[in-house]
Amino acid sequence: MTTVADFSIGYVRILDPNGELQAEAPAFARDPEELLRMYRMMTLARAFDAKAVNLQRTGQLGTYAPCLGHEATHVGVGAAMRAEDVLAPVYREIGTQMWRGVTMREILVYWGGDERGNDFAVPRGDFAWCVPIATQTLHAAGAAMAFKIKREPRCAVAYIGDGGTSEGAFYEAMNLAGARALPVVFVVVNNGWAISVPVAAQTAAKTLAQKAIAAGIPGIQVDGNDVLAVREVVGRALEAARGGAGPCLIEALTYRLSDHTTADDASRYRPPGEVREAWLLEPLLRLRRHVEKAGIWDEERERELGLDCARRIDSAVADYLATPPQNTDAMFDHLYARLPRHLIEQRDTARRFATKPGGH
Repeated sequence: MTTVADFSIGYVRILDPNGELQAEAPAFARDPEELLRMYRMMTLARAFDAKAVNLQRTGQLGTYAPCLGHEATHVGVGAAMRAEDVLAPVYREIGTQMWRGVTMREILVYWGGDERGNDFAVPRGDFAWCVPIATQTLHAAGAAMAFKIKREPRCAVAYIGDGGTSEGAFYEAMNLAGARALPVVFVVVNNGWAISVPVAAQTAAKTLAQKAIAAGIPGIQVDGNDVLAVREVVGRALEAARGGAGPCLIEALTYRLSDHTTADDASRYRPPGEVREAWLLEPLLRLRRHVEKAGIWDEERERELGLDCARRIDSAVADYLATPPQNTDAMFDHLYARLPRHLIEQRDTARRFATKPGGH
């Protein structure tokens, strides 16, 4: 027997858990202002995430998907993208969205049950939140095909969780992207758990990055708690795709420090020791250690940042709570040019209930 092909999966880390460089810093990481811009956004994302959970617990927000521990992956991806690129998110990528211009008010409006929160003022071209698992990868592949046909120097980025890589839509999107050499980057956020199912119970593959091999595209792992590594690897993949080299699959290894959603209780299935160990590797503390050692951050600046984040978040929450709710007719708008009979009946029923106390 002869070997007809060999494959390997590389792993990239630049910043270790103590905030020390393990490899040469990329050019952007040598710019103090850019480092602090990423740190501030990661801090804002974490503070906003905590506020959103609190709003849900007090009945002021619907079921919400926390992103505690994902801040480096989110901000690293957002910072690597260009404004004209297109993002196809899942339902947890607030750090990327906020970096790209989505407002905290819009995020709250959406999770408050109002689809107007998906109508981003900026960036207009990005896709809406996507709760159906893995379908967003097909959206991104389709957008990338349009970019290629129109000869536009743009890329699409699709997020997907580790559990989503078991879905057929994920493989279909990768296969199309590979066959057509489309300018799309797939980012797998491997946080160890697909709700209550660990990665080891989902797949026998040693890595999720190696799933790219079957599609004929590059696959690579990156330390998803290292914002420098995430931005560098995603940036290289985007530039390659923009130059005609085709797609890439990036597996970002991180950990979900929170519950899967506010409807979940992760303590029922996750070993507490595993969570404690994950906190030692978390991304925000890692970057803070780095900027402190570089002499560009201190306790006073940290305190000021905390106060600024709180002010901005409180303002967004106030705007969200002051947003007048839509009437029930909004559920039936934009479905058909002329509503069929069964939906007319449903609309009329909703109107009747909306006129009762507590209805909208």
